[in-house]
Amino acid sequence: MGGLTPGATAPTLPPGRVAVTPRSLSTGRHPALERLQQHGFELVFPAPARTPTTQELLTELPTCVAYLAGVEPISGEVLRSAPQLRVIARNGVGVNNIDLVAARELGVEVLPAVGANSQGVAELALALAFAGVRRIPWSDARLKAGDWSRSAGVELSGRTMGIIGVGQVGRRLATMAAGIGMNVIGYDAFPDPRWTPPARFRWSTIDQVLAAADVLSLHAPPGDKPLLDSARLARMPKAALLINTARAELVDEDAVLAALNEDHLTAYAVDAFSTEPPNDLRLVGHEKVIATPHVGGFTQESVGRASESAVDAILSVLQCAPAAAGR
Repeated sequence: MGGLTPGATAPTLPPGRVAVTPRSLSTGRHPALERLQQHGFELVFPAPARTPTTQELLTELPTCVAYLAGVEPISGEVLRSAPQLRVIARNGVGVNNIDLVAARELGVEVLPAVGANSQGVAELALALAFAGVRRIPWSDARLKAGDWSRSAGVELSGRTMGIIGVGQVGRRLATMAAGIGMNVIGYDAFPDPRWTPPARFRWSTIDQVLAAADVLSLHAPPGDKPLLDSARLARMPKAALLINTARAELVDEDAVLAALNEDHLTAYAVDAFSTEPPNDLRLVGHEKVIATPHVGGFTQESVGRASESAVDAILSVLQCAPAAAGR
């Protein structure tokens, strides 16, 4: 029979290199990374404290067995350059930045940290709602400039929060919004029947959500074209607030700019950009835009949960696969 001989110890994980690119981790100081080092893995940081370029990935990944990835684009070219790569573990939920077809063809497992940053993103969305309806950034900027100006806001209680994408984040936001007295209307392509919504929540169609939402928050995955174009924005109530903490591709930015300039939207709050940092500053610089640098999941708690989840995923895969063997 096979198995260990008496007194033998269990085999340890084979050594290898692990690329770490999330900005919250790439300075190498997070405790979760120590677990990888304790198993004999060497950590490499292609771009400490910033998003790596494709060339930097092409330089570092060919010798890596695992990849703890951030939001940077991961193309088929990058994946094909890394013959030892076995797993890409995201420290977030989104994987639309990865060429999943190429990963599948090459046998690379792609594992997101589902739900790890949901609370942080939901709390940011609600914070942006308050900031928008009370014009907090506007008031702060003017007072610091010596201008004692005031702008009347509105109260969220009694108003309607629309949520498109009622998944992990959307459900948490719905509960919080209902908790402060908002009516909540939501749409999801695949609603979870196990979820018990708050009493102030109701399901509806996208068009009905758009028509009813005083505040609209986006938490859906991106598609082949923007979810919100000029036609759909026109269906929203005048002076509505739009919040996007999900993906830049969900909105037609030119249509959003037009809606802001025409006073159809009172504000646009955005935490996600197609290029980070953004090259096009028309939205970021607009006086009716509240922009944050992708901080939805950037809390101590969210980073901790997501990092531990990603490390668990890497160790789980590599315990079962020869880390140093080529394809």
